[in-house]
Amino acid sequence: MPYHVSRNGQVYGPYSLADLQRYVASGNVLLTDLAKSEGMPEWLPVSQVLAVQAPVHAYIPGSPQPGYPPPGAAYPNPPDLAWGLVLLFSILTCSIFSIIWNLVLAAWFNKVQPASKILLYYIVATVFIVVQSGVSQHHQIAHHTNLFSIGMLWEWRQRVGYSLLALITWIIRLVARFNFRSALEQHYNTVEPIGLHLNGVMTFFFGGLYFQYHLNRINEIKRAMYYRNAAL
Repeated sequence: MPYHVSRNGQVYGPYSLADLQRYVASGNVLLTDLAKSEGMPEWLPVSQVLAVQAPVHAYIPGSPQPGYPPPGAAYPNPPDLAWGLVLLFSILTCSIFSIIWNLVLAAWFNKVQPASKILLYYIVATVFIVVQSGVSQHHQIAHHTNLFSIGMLWEWRQRVGYSLLALITWIIRLVARFNFRSALEQHYNTVEPIGLHLNGVMTFFFGGLYFQYHLNRINEIKRAMYYRNAAL
């Protein structure tokens, strides 16, 4: 079913529902824009159109959804630090800020969806990062002070052990990232239908920085909706 979109008196389209969701995710279409199909008697905000056309498991006003606050409860806005600043602070602190910011994002989402395990995943990932860092420092100190001089076999075992720990740490971080990605897409395509789509490759390489870029855009959309509703 094609939809036309209206903004400031200008009409665009027609777009399919998939196109509409994709353009909302990219920012080309705002949730406060008006949309209408041939079968609709009047123009409706895009947010309402997406909510009506969401899958059957989507949030229905007046019905509780497991793991989410009760209907009518206000969902806290995502942390709104510019993604460029997150990148800058991470570089200046040798990625320490990035690790802390991931915990901040996970703690925010835990307020949005209290039953979520995202915060737990990131806590476990952070613990392993700290352990890996400590083992790395210990290995370097021991190597320079010649504590491993008892033989090449011991040195080889130490390297294999550290490499295995680094691999496990990276796997745990990926598990945390992709679980967070799935949770964000679920929330912003059902409960708050914005049509969010997160690229798997970008999630793999950039994680929290990539998430923050989209969370900044989500905040912009929600602000636009607030000012639009206030003006009505």
